[in-house]
Amino acid sequence: MDSPHGAAVFAEGFGLKGPRGWAFRSVGIDAGPGSLIAIEGPSGSGRTCLLLALTGRMRPSEGRAEVGGLPLPRRMAAIRRISALGPVPSVSELDPSLTVDEHLRERALLQRRFDGSLRALLRPRSERVAAARGRIEEALSGAGLDPASLARAGRTPVRELERMEALRLSVALALIGRPRLLGVDDADLKLSDADRVEAWDLLRSVAASGTTVLTVCSQAPEGAVVVRAGNTEPAGPAEPAEPADTDTAEVIGTATHEGEGTADAFAETGRA
Repeated sequence: MDSPHGAAVFAEGFGLKGPRGWAFRSVGIDAGPGSLIAIEGPSGSGRTCLLLALTGRMRPSEGRAEVGGLPLPRRMAAIRRISALGPVPSVSELDPSLTVDEHLRERALLQRRFDGSLRALLRPRSERVAAARGRIEEALSGAGLDPASLARAGRTPVRELERMEALRLSVALALIGRPRLLGVDDADLKLSDADRVEAWDLLRSVAASGTTVLTVCSQAPEGAVVVRAGNTEPAGPAEPAEPADTDTAEVIGTATHEGEGTADAFAETGRA
């Protein structure tokens, strides 16, 4: 399988206004495919809103922007289909009660259900199992996560993971969809100096493999395309995308939290 081709990200005069003011305004970006883009700024500066707007999850209010040649806001649904979210609080979070294997199996199954062609859905079970395993192994490799190295291997509950292990799992889940753009919130939050270096090495490697990475941080790493979020008025809640436009990653997160699909995922991947 060829490496995913990253999405170029462009924005000019880009802004998003909520009921209580601008979340961010006058943002400019010009980053090529496979870039590591760091949205830098203090908490409350609209960083997460900018991340969600550029991945098609929030509707912008002004300016121009394109992701992979798709204009915002007109092609928000299409942008959601080519992008995926790593950890974003209250949007795409790991379920602490599920194990690593449960998260991976469920995501692979739901990715096939929501993203697969009719022909793929009708393939023999053995082929579907092999395809799901292949996606999982490819994603784990891309995220640098070896479940066998965890305390209880793949049966380790998320609540027992270290911060970097949880970050790698979140990135692996996103990579199962082979996105052209990966969004990660608070990449350097509450990390030690050593873990911060490890986190940036991880995101650089994802970008080097061909996937554009867009990440929120307090301080951008060397070599990143730096974007500084900011607002001119107190930030307020922004207008989200319509629920009917919810993309695969968000649907998967909802299903995981509601406990749907896990048993079927086990059967499809054939892993204990």
